[in-house]
Amino acid sequence: MAEQNGKQSLKKVTQLRPLDSGVNINVKVVNTKMIAPRGRSQGRFAEALVGDDTGIIVLTARNDQVDLVKEGNTLQLSNAKVDIFKGSMRLAADRSGKIEVSEPASFSVKEANNMSLIEFERIDVVV
Repeated sequence: MAEQNGKQSLKKVTQLRPLDSGVNINVKVVNTKMIAPRGRSQGRFAEALVGDDTGIIVLTARNDQVDLVKEGNTLQLSNAKVDIFKGSMRLAADRSGKIEVSEPASFSVKEANNMSLIEFERIDVVV
């Protein structure tokens, strides 16, 4: 599904895997909840349930990103990554990534397929 003009291909939610990086994806915000900062952190945090026509995943938003993750918004994530938090996948755009509000998506979000509900276990391989 590569795009023309040198743009990188877009992934679908169900194609995301733990510790993926450099992810480009378009998603729609299903809902958002603010997270109270812990410890010395002064930033703003939110978790948004986002998805496309293949499934949904939790997106972690920080600081200025929090203002973009409003219910109903369509987001374009560039150079995002997939983190593991308490055994489940979370999508995030850190300093090298970018979140932008884009044109409303034409797809319906497939909420029945929540990728963040799949538990992953870390296995250290000794070579």
